[in-house]
Amino acid sequence: MTQNVRWGIIGCGDVTEVKSGPALQKAKGSELVAVMRRTASLAEDYARRHGVPRWHDDADAILLAADIDAVYIATHPASHHEYALRAAEAGKAVYVEKPMARSAQECREMQDACDRAGVPLWVAYYRRALPRFLRVKELIDEGAIGDIRAVESRRFQEARPDAWQNTPGLSGGGYFFDATCHAIDFLHFLFGPMDEVRGFASSHGNLGPLEDTVSASYRFANGVVGSGTWCFNADAEEDVTTVIGSAGTVSFSVSSHDAVRVTRGGEKQELWIEDPPHAHQPLVQTIIDELAGRGECPSTGRSALGTAEVIDVILKDVVRR
Repeated sequence: MTQNVRWGIIGCGDVTEVKSGPALQKAKGSELVAVMRRTASLAEDYARRHGVPRWHDDADAILLAADIDAVYIATHPASHHEYALRAAEAGKAVYVEKPMARSAQECREMQDACDRAGVPLWVAYYRRALPRFLRVKELIDEGAIGDIRAVESRRFQEARPDAWQNTPGLSGGGYFFDATCHAIDFLHFLFGPMDEVRGFASSHGNLGPLEDTVSASYRFANGVVGSGTWCFNADAEEDVTTVIGSAGTVSFSVSSHDAVRVTRGGEKQELWIEDPPHAHQPLVQTIIDELAGRGECPSTGRSALGTAEVIDVILKDVVRR
């Protein structure tokens, strides 16, 4: 591929302001041609502020445009499935925000549609390409903490009843569904697929019917076992995942910029690794490189489907969508 990959965005909301929109403009071999939002004034405002050549309030103007090669779907999860199927039918490469969709079944249908159309499907689990998280993977793969035995996650967060993540009909679930998928996906990246999952989820009322407190245990196909507790209705905030090896531990935060902490032989080390200004940019670069035939994106529809299947098991007994 000699020309730039030409992008269109469907849904230029908050996530596109810093994390992703500028990444499509700044990645090498990439350009952002057009954006779409149903509210025309907001689409126009975004295009003006970000220097995007044109804006639309109709998704077809993105999907049917001859000068757009790939579509980034950055709407709420409730419409990911619809737009992905339409993009595949239009023959566009598809990059969709996480969570990939509201259920594993929707994810399968999205992947099937892209397979039939012969177009690639990627999902914005961008931690698979961030330097800080790649350093965690490197430490584990090089045996810095010995043979891996287990992994344990904790995340607590104050209740946010007005957040869109707690709005049935938009989110596909609650804050656990929207946020913890990043953690589960990254654990898949570290250890491969989970072959057994058990979970309990509950709601305590002030966030509506969606899950606010979740506990789960799981086993990876390689024998590593793990567990996690996530409460999005707490009085304090904490986020730490610890990988336990035969010769030490590695701890890191999934949701916030913090040091990677390594403990070996009683000695503790903190590794501070800066995140890039635009979190999606390293992952977007892998997409550009894949389309150019010189690399491969690590976050695909198929890898994201595995994460969706785990979430489905954990949340099988709670009200969703």
